Amino acid sequence: MLKIKSYGKSELALLYFPDAITAKGALSNLNSWIRGNRELREALRRCAMPQMSKFFTPKEVALIVEYLGEP
Repeated sequence: MLKIKSYGKSELALLYFPDAITAKGALSNLNSWIRGNRELREALRRCAMPQMSKFFTPKEVALIVEYLGEP
């Protein structure tokens, strides 16, 4: 079970995509999943997720897990 806490965006992405060749590739894949899930995207927007932030807050992590499931 994933611990709900702050994660670096690449760190969380690598948990979802452990076979990615690079952290950048993993993050690109996670961002694609987020963009492809309108409800998740809106929930994150309501959290005022800054796009340039390098971290997901615990609340954002909880939303990602809720909508995408456990990594």
